[in-house]
Amino acid sequence: MFEIAVGYEFAAGHALRGYKGKCENVHGHNYKLQVIVEGEQLNSIGLLMDFVELRAAIRRLVERLDHRFLNELAPFDQINPSAENLAFYFGEELASKIAEQGLRLQAVTVWESDTTSATYRPLKPRLDPRRGSGPSGATATTEP
Repeated sequence: MFEIAVGYEFAAGHALRGYKGKCENVHGHNYKLQVIVEGEQLNSIGLLMDFVELRAAIRRLVERLDHRFLNELAPFDQINPSAENLAFYFGEELASKIAEQGLRLQAVTVWESDTTSATYRPLKPRLDPRRGSGPSGATATTEP
């Protein structure tokens, strides 16, 4: 199994609705984001995935959030723009693009500071042992 990781940084403001404390007030972070992709095989030139391509996919998502008030942007106008929800958002948006290349999103971590972060890990697909193994009997299920 191979893994690659790409980091990205952006700045944004937010307020946590329903939170009792300082973070319910408008404030901002210089976020750091790390996306980890995994796969079993390298391509013909020895890469799992081109770092440039993954970074471009991340950049397309970050561009709409960078230097903005997250509470005013979908989906954070409906859900709290917590580090956990940001990690989930990036993960769900990137997972299908990564899967198109036969790879899997392993994790997305969002740091609000040097000492606080949240990580989202999608459920891993696995073979269903009740259906047999190999291409003819394989079915995808998920495990936590």
